[in-house]
Amino acid sequence: MEEPDATRAWRPDWPCPVRHLLLQQRRGAGDPTMRLAPPGERGPHWRASRTPEGPVALAIHSQDGEGEVRARAWGPGSRWALDQLPDLLGAADDWTGFEPRHPVVAEARRRYPHVRRGRTLRPLESLVPSIIEQKVTGTEAFAGFRTLVRKYGEPAPGPGAAVGLHVQPDAATLAGIPSWAWLGLHIDPARSRAVVTAARHADAFERIAARADPTAATANALDRAIRSLPGLGVWTSAEVRQRVLGDNDAVSFGDYHVAKDAGWALVGREIDDLELAELLEPWRPHRGRVLLLLDAARLRRPRRGHRASLRGHLPDV
Repeated sequence: MEEPDATRAWRPDWPCPVRHLLLQQRRGAGDPTMRLAPPGERGPHWRASRTPEGPVALAIHSQDGEGEVRARAWGPGSRWALDQLPDLLGAADDWTGFEPRHPVVAEARRRYPHVRRGRTLRPLESLVPSIIEQKVTGTEAFAGFRTLVRKYGEPAPGPGAAVGLHVQPDAATLAGIPSWAWLGLHIDPARSRAVVTAARHADAFERIAARADPTAATANALDRAIRSLPGLGVWTSAEVRQRVLGDNDAVSFGDYHVAKDAGWALVGREIDDLELAELLEPWRPHRGRVLLLLDAARLRRPRRGHRASLRGHLPDV
């Protein structure tokens, strides 16, 4: 295998579930920007990204017997990506001030004490697939994103290309895709126009994400910037802020499942977005963290039968 351009060994101060954290960024099992090792294996877990310094391919190994996460990187974005590796794996996540307030949330917190949210600081990278996922099934959205990246993106640097890894197309490429070509990707005009518009404003999103401060100011600024564009609303903004900034107050209102699943877990019945907003309000600024815990515990409404009990461990890393 080609020698990496840079390497890093990082020792987190908690049992870091590397695969689980990387799954937060994956858009479907066939996401061409990621190749994760099977559950239970240390890796490598592959990820391609377009950093401010250029493309990168990352090969990340989960914690070894000494508690280290080891990563190798290829491409001009290698140093930037390795510097940002701890944040990608949840090191910047801060639970300060969080109170469970509900027995189900308290039990989830007890059983999943190491649940965290990572952050990429790459807004367009998250915004494009989030727009494509608007108002369509996951299967359709993931297929459209997969085709877009393979046709208009580029092979990842180094050995990333050999494992089928691709980097998402850059903003200029996205803005230049003609309307008829989007139809060939099975992405309708409303969503393709939103992607093209977002690409044309990519620099503004990048400037906001580069602040990366721990306050809510950056999240609020990114929320305003996203929702100022036509076709981009509350759901899209929340999906982006969760992944880009690790925003644990972001709630994906408008999602088909979120309110129903949270209501079933917390009050024993399906609820709508208005009820969800009221239910989560006492947890502000950790509203999204409640949903993160419920998801880690896999507390989702069943298609039939009684409410499920909490599982005893994190998803296999």
